[in-house]
Amino acid sequence: MRNWRAITVGCVLSLMVVVPAMAEEIGQVSTTFKFLGANDKIVIEAFDDPDISGATCYVSRAKTGGVKGAIGVAEDTSDASISCRQTGPITLPESVASGKDDGKEVFKKSASLLFKKVQVVRFFDKKRSTLVYLTYSDRIIEGSPKNSLSTIVLPQAIQGKGATALGN
Repeated sequence: MRNWRAITVGCVLSLMVVVPAMAEEIGQVSTTFKFLGANDKIVIEAFDDPDISGATCYVSRAKTGGVKGAIGVAEDTSDASISCRQTGPITLPESVASGKDDGKEVFKKSASLLFKKVQVVRFFDKKRSTLVYLTYSDRIIEGSPKNSLSTIVLPQAIQGKGATALGN
């Protein structure tokens, strides 16, 4: 019994560590009127990079309406856009500055009932001292080449451990 509790607590804690950032809905607009169910929409969400305080991204993505959309079984299109900005002092963790975290998933949102996800991954271009965020969608069998990119340029002094970038 004691071992099961330890395993359960360990699993919950490990999930908390690897879960990407949660988004806050900023707003939405309707794009297509539906007689039954919700309208098709573009949803705007914001999330803070979970590893880099002071870095915030805004993602706009399509959300399918209709009856299927209202009950949560519609598949959203792969259309998404991203814009990232420095919203406070940025401290670059060593794992990011060294490139060890390149391609790290920092955001994920379901785009269908089971298999399709909209994701944001982060890279660090050390030569240009720039954080690069890429959004795209994928499915288990077939993904989409549609993508969007945003960057946050950091002062050159950010190259080291624990360095902080003040307002841009």
